[in-house]
Amino acid sequence: MTRRFHGNHSHQSGWPHPYRLKAGSTKSVNQALQMIVRPNGFIEASDWSVLTNGTANSCYFSIAASGTLASWSHFLFGILSAASQATKLDDCFIRREPLGVVLIIGPWNYPLQLLILPLISAIAAGICASVAGMVLRINGGKPHRTSLRTDPNPRSAVARSVVQAASVHLTPVTLELGGKCPCLIYGRINITAAARRLVWAKYFNAGQSCVAPDYLLCTKAVRDALVPALREILEEFYGKEPKESPDVSRIVSDRHWTRLMELLKKTAGTVVVGGEANREDKYIAPTVVVDLQEDDALMGQEIFGPILPILTVETLEEGIAFINRKEKPLALYVFSDESSTVMENTSSGGFCSNDAIIHMTLPSLPFGGVGMSGWGSYHGRWGFEEFSHRRACMLRGWALERLNGLRYPPYSSEKLKWLLIPSLLLSYFIQNDSRQASKVGNNLQRSTFRRESGLCRTVGVLVLLKSLIIIIIIVFSLSMRIVMFSAKIITCRFLGQFLQSSRSSSKM
Repeated sequence: MTRRFHGNHSHQSGWPHPYRLKAGSTKSVNQALQMIVRPNGFIEASDWSVLTNGTANSCYFSIAASGTLASWSHFLFGILSAASQATKLDDCFIRREPLGVVLIIGPWNYPLQLLILPLISAIAAGICASVAGMVLRINGGKPHRTSLRTDPNPRSAVARSVVQAASVHLTPVTLELGGKCPCLIYGRINITAAARRLVWAKYFNAGQSCVAPDYLLCTKAVRDALVPALREILEEFYGKEPKESPDVSRIVSDRHWTRLMELLKKTAGTVVVGGEANREDKYIAPTVVVDLQEDDALMGQEIFGPILPILTVETLEEGIAFINRKEKPLALYVFSDESSTVMENTSSGGFCSNDAIIHMTLPSLPFGGVGMSGWGSYHGRWGFEEFSHRRACMLRGWALERLNGLRYPPYSSEKLKWLLIPSLLLSYFIQNDSRQASKVGNNLQRSTFRRESGLCRTVGVLVLLKSLIIIIIIVFSLSMRIVMFSAKIITCRFLGQFLQSSRSSSKM
């Protein structure tokens, strides 16, 4: 086993490296990809996930996964036959080879999508996969139970167990764990559009998404305008009675329902939207909570449910500092005209401006966490890379063997001079680039640098001339050898014909 996916868990034109397969092998890959989602079987599987989990929205992303097959086939076959050469003499390329058998563990919230997407990548990489559904039970003693209860993100405790087991065999692991994904709202924004996108992202699948916004950070003025907008959009999406709406999912189990209700009881905040619940139906209404602090019960762990806390900050810097005090999230969302400032001063698995969740649906972007939110990434070419070993290959010929004499003993000062030529050339180009950057310096620095760069330029020109002379000599030498060799062949043929004609005339 060389890869594990655990928990909840490119641009085609920019593919930088080659991959080589034998002729005809792409046909079997295409057949394997098409076998994943036979139309009838796939729909039946989707219906099954609705009946067993009660999360109708899980099919939305699962069926969307089948749409990646066409782009995957086009993307994959477009790069498999590519080849690159560092020089005309040496064939240098990266050969991607399958790592081995992979174990893919999918969760319960999106059981099809989070199994099929990595499975597509595994098959594309040419490896076998063992697919497992959600893990219902973990066998362990008291330490395991204690860690699962006390860890603010229980999935991180399970991840540690997976990594520990894999480390014994030096098995690489890819983890997508989740965490508390923040959403920072600041500055001038379209409140109605922001509310619409947040309601969809947060309450989709009853908030049981690893990339759902876990809490909001905004100023009091923004909060006072946002809460009525959230209430209005919730009624627009789900009606006055969300419980009767077919688009409102249920909580997956009694245990999760109880956990969420305990959080609502312990919070010191005020419920301003929703709050209704029904144990028999495992229903919790889309809920918004305000007036809570950083140490509130709702901020102690990933909510993973239809409860949205809103905390207030005074400035953008305060919001950034709040985010940086927490573990690095799987996704970070910003609704602001200063999104670049937040992006440059924070760290997260993914980043999305003026929307939420939608970034993870793009096969051209990697999906994965960082720090406590996960290891590695997949989707599109990135999944192919995760399952492949990048083997550096160089195929050399026998030409210009005389140049290799510089690296062979015995070594001398003369050889050292020739070996310094690449370093001098590199120094020349670096100094040339630095000269452009030095324009922002003062006059003294610029004048000093001009003298240095002028000297370096002179040395570089001399080195280039010397290199060109050497190349001309080598080419001339090779040409003369070719001419001499051709002359020998012509002479031999002429002598052969002459001798043959002489023998024929003597016989006559």
